[in-house]
Amino acid sequence: MMRTAALFLLSFAALSFAQEVQLPEGPGRAETEKLCKNCHDLARSVSRRQDRDGWQTTINKMIAFGTKGTDQEFAAVAGYLAKHYPAGEAPPVNLNTCAAIEIESRLALRKSQANAIIAWREKNGKFNSLADLRKIPMLDFAKLEAKKDRIVF
Repeated sequence: MMRTAALFLLSFAALSFAQEVQLPEGPGRAETEKLCKNCHDLARSVSRRQDRDGWQTTINKMIAFGTKGTDQEFAAVAGYLAKHYPAGEAPPVNLNTCAAIEIESRLALRKSQANAIIAWREKNGKFNSLADLRKIPMLDFAKLEAKKDRIVF
């Protein structure tokens, strides 16, 4: 079920490096290189910092896109990326300026929920507080509230 994830990680990249990135040593490095390099530049893949849930969401999307690998390989990739490229190192998500892909990957929300946030913002203007998000239908507010330390306005 985790087969497409490695490819999708790379499509979330915010940075592009001219040189090939050297991934840190550790369990899951070989799997990450194997699965991600096939479709994306590794530097772009790891530039997106996420927590384990975020990386797992990305991996699940990659599986949906057709990335081939075993469940064990994708579990190794998720563990490796969560350890070496954690969300804590990324700046908070500004819900008034970010793209849907940032909301989806960095806050581990479904694509439909990220798009709902963007659509509400475009229709109603900037968010002033976390409470404004309660106005958005279909949004998992409890999930956002649990990640409020990663959200700014």
